[in-house]
Amino acid sequence: MMELNTYTKSREAFERAVKVIPSGVYGHQGPGEGCFIPVEAYPFFSSKAQGTYFWDLDGNRFIDYMCAYGPNVLGYNDPDVDDAAKEQLAVENCVTAPSTVMIDFAELLVDTVASADWAFFAKNGNDVTTCAVLTARAYTQKKKIVFFNGYYHGISPWTQKVDYSGITEEDVCNNLYVDWNDYDALEEVFHQHKDEIAALIAQPYMHGNFRDNELPAEGYWQKVRKLCTDNGVILIIDDVRAGFRLDTAGSDHYFGFEADLICFCKALANGYNVSALCGKNFLKNAVSGLAYTGSYWMSAVPFAAGIACISKMKKLNLPHLLIEKGKKLEDGLIAKAQKYGFDLHVSGIPSLFYLRIADDPSFVWHQEWVAECVKRGVYFTNHHNHFMNASLSDSDIAYTLDVADEAFKVLRDKHPA
Repeated sequence: MMELNTYTKSREAFERAVKVIPSGVYGHQGPGEGCFIPVEAYPFFSSKAQGTYFWDLDGNRFIDYMCAYGPNVLGYNDPDVDDAAKEQLAVENCVTAPSTVMIDFAELLVDTVASADWAFFAKNGNDVTTCAVLTARAYTQKKKIVFFNGYYHGISPWTQKVDYSGITEEDVCNNLYVDWNDYDALEEVFHQHKDEIAALIAQPYMHGNFRDNELPAEGYWQKVRKLCTDNGVILIIDDVRAGFRLDTAGSDHYFGFEADLICFCKALANGYNVSALCGKNFLKNAVSGLAYTGSYWMSAVPFAAGIACISKMKKLNLPHLLIEKGKKLEDGLIAKAQKYGFDLHVSGIPSLFYLRIADDPSFVWHQEWVAECVKRGVYFTNHHNHFMNASLSDSDIAYTLDVADEAFKVLRDKHPA
């Protein structure tokens, strides 16, 4: 049996944190939201990171399949990206008048992303999904937004539900909801709200939490694209999570259509804080007219990092590389599960995959298996899709499969067939 991690120093740090920071670690990366189950299996703080690994305060090393929830696409501390950032920092960063590196970055995005005629920069994924919705409403002069059930598009009030803490009916009264891949239902929503819909916003495929990922049905996006065009509805693709892991030209390009607006963040600059909204020329004036900006949105260092990151992703043909790595991991995990009689579902695109042990619909078995993996140095989560990065090696995959094997054995011993 492998030695199990202990987290004494992480717990000590959490005791300090909770006194001065709400929840100690707030949001989805902390224990307060219920995403770390069981809590005792997880570290709360890191001490360093390199390549595909991070280390916690107790010196435990983890193969990181969360990749900082997506930003780590090349590897932590990638030398090409970090060198570009350091070189730019030595010249200027956050200045009254922006650096022309912003233009360089925008030109590269327009050259790279198939549906992009321009690029507008911010900091977080939520910034650009919100900007996209504002742009659609400004252009169409309509209010309603269509969502697919199971969506996640950020944390602004318009992205949430009326029963969420702090959200009022007015925040979400113009939201319309339809099931993914049900084109007839979508067409009916468009018919019921004709001339009221500003935009449809969607991930390129359904990769929500606590559910198997679901790819678009054959021809689905092409029909949706035509439906939006015929009804004057702006088609927004939220590529914040999937962007550049499917296709460097955008995930809409991967599925054979073009968005009107497409949102990027996470993998855009390998962890440097920048996001981008890209779109079609007919929407440029609408974006220009928004009262929408931020204190650090034109900082030059993340732009330089983004240029280096995109350039390296294109050179590596990164989506192909990540999908290949992901498929090798996926096949291995399924084989290990079958060895012990478990039905492990692996769904989504292999570069951005979701795991679920289907034998127990309560998620308890799955949570127990994930916990055993984490305690042995393989960082999965039990509720979220996972991310591949370029630094993950064949030996890392082999070690992951060894850990998975032992974790499945522990699970089977606890739950005999």
